[in-house]
Amino acid sequence: MLYWLMKYIILGPLLRLIFRPQVEGLENVPETGPVILASNHLSFSDSIFTPLIVKRKVTFIAKAEYFLGKGIKGWLIKMFFVGSGTIPVDRSGGRAARAALETQLAVLRAGGIAGIYPEGTRSPDGRLYRGKTGVARLALESGAPVVPMAMLNADEIQPPGQLIPNVKRVRIRFGAPLDFSRYAGMAGDRFVERAVTDEIMYELMELSGREYVDMYAQKAKSQPPAPAEPVAV
Repeated sequence: MLYWLMKYIILGPLLRLIFRPQVEGLENVPETGPVILASNHLSFSDSIFTPLIVKRKVTFIAKAEYFLGKGIKGWLIKMFFVGSGTIPVDRSGGRAARAALETQLAVLRAGGIAGIYPEGTRSPDGRLYRGKTGVARLALESGAPVVPMAMLNADEIQPPGQLIPNVKRVRIRFGAPLDFSRYAGMAGDRFVERAVTDEIMYELMELSGREYVDMYAQKAKSQPPAPAEPVAV
C-alpha cells in the first residue's frame, strides 16, 4: 500500500512536476506477466525514477546497508526503499547472491516485474561496464523476457555522492523485449550465461549511447585514479 501511496499521492506527482520525465519506448514493457527490467546504473535516483515511470510495480533488490543507516538521513533512505518495495539482500558472498536470485525469481513466478542492474553497482564515471551473469541466470531460470532500459542522464541530475538532485528533465529509453527461450534448459552453462549477458549489455550500450568498458564496475572503482598529465608551461 505504501508503494502505491508514494507513487500516486505522496512523491509521484511532485517528482513528475519537477523532473518532467521524457520517456521513449514505454510500450515495450508488457502490461501483464513476468518481466525482467534490466537497466544501466548511473545514480541513486535510478531507483526513484524507474518505479515512477513504469505503470506496474517494479521490485528491485538493494544492498542491505541501505536499510541500516543511522540518523535522519539513514532513516529517510530506509523508508524510501521500504516504500518503493525494494528488498534488502546481503551481497557478501555466493550464498547471498543466490538469495538475491531466488528473491527475484519469486517476483517473476508471481507474474511481476523484477528490476535489476546488470553492472552490479553504479557506474563510477557514466560509462557502461561489463554485466554480471546474474541477469542471464534470472532470464534462463524464469523464462521471462528481458526489457532493456537506459537511464540517459540520471548522473547529471544526481551525481554519485550528491544528496540533493539537480532540477533537470529526466530522460529514459526502453528497448524491445529480448527473448532467450532458445536457451531454455541451459541455465548454469557459464558460456551461455555470458552470451546472454553480453547481448543485454550490447542493447543497453545502443540505447544509452554510453561508452562500453569490458571491466566490472566494482573493479574500476577499486583502481587508483590515473595520474594527471603534466601541464605544459
